[in-house]
Amino acid sequence: MKALIDQLEHRHEMSREEWITLLQARSPELEQELFSRARAVRRRYYGDRVFIRGLIEFTNHCKNDCYYCGLRRSNLHLQRYRLSRQEILACCREGYDLGYRTFVLQGGEDPAWTPDKIADLVAAIKAAHPDCAVTLSVGEQPRAVYQLWFDAGADRYLLRQETADNAHYHQLHPPELSPENRKHCLWDLKAIGYQVGCGFMVGSPGQTEAQLAEDMLFIRQLEPDMVGIGPFLPQHDTPFRDKPAGDLHLTLFLLGLLRLMLPNVLLPATTALATLDPKGRELGILAGANVCMPNLSPPGVRDKYALYDNKACTGDEAAQSRRSLERRMQAIGCQVVVDRGDHISL
Repeated sequence: MKALIDQLEHRHEMSREEWITLLQARSPELEQELFSRARAVRRRYYGDRVFIRGLIEFTNHCKNDCYYCGLRRSNLHLQRYRLSRQEILACCREGYDLGYRTFVLQGGEDPAWTPDKIADLVAAIKAAHPDCAVTLSVGEQPRAVYQLWFDAGADRYLLRQETADNAHYHQLHPPELSPENRKHCLWDLKAIGYQVGCGFMVGSPGQTEAQLAEDMLFIRQLEPDMVGIGPFLPQHDTPFRDKPAGDLHLTLFLLGLLRLMLPNVLLPATTALATLDPKGRELGILAGANVCMPNLSPPGVRDKYALYDNKACTGDEAAQSRRSLERRMQAIGCQVVVDRGDHISL
């Protein structure tokens, strides 16, 4: 199996069958070999710097009905909210004072937040904080809308494909959503000039190693600037409420593989990792990640952005706990930096 890891590290193309073989061969010994190499590759491009993003979950309204997501429109038990423009700008001011130089505006696909309103918000953030990056994560949109937001000053866009396997996609989403459109959006974003992030859930219901191989092949083809992966976590008001959570160790293994496949990628240690394990952030960084996204949303709404149950959003997962995060990263030999943390081109 080390031969396949060598192949990956030297950026050779891997077949679907080779990916499946590598995933099936995962073992504690192979994991440690992989993580050691992943950390060395990360240091080559980014040193031991950890970039922090201030995550602002500005609306939990969503027109979609994805089977795994607690924000789905059929969830009538969720207390809905929308932050105002003024509240979001206040979050950015606080985040800037705390040392954040990237703001991630994440929300459901909320029709009340029209394209023009989001463009105005992006422009206002960039005017107030011209040395900061703005990342948007608000789902599938027409190319003209993505262009509008890019022209307003948005730098990055996160849109997880969730699964690159078409049949598996339809197991996770209602009929009105299509994997073809999801992927088309990612190619549009890349063509416009965004720093683009994609990603997938690990251990989502029905997922196989063959489907994970499809994700890795798609990501290799797309060559995104960022990849966000995390374990599937069930939410009690969804059809998948009784499904088991994704595997922590498989998620970490995939993080290491992503680092070798895309050596200069920006790779978050996600909130889902921290939800599954109190040391999830550290484990993600030790597997090759180099980004953390603490929660900068107003405390009163954090538990309402209920993508999944028991989401880590307070304590050390809160943006206000930056000093604690710094200490935790220092304990594993890394350094939190005040930096936009842009993607480094090969």
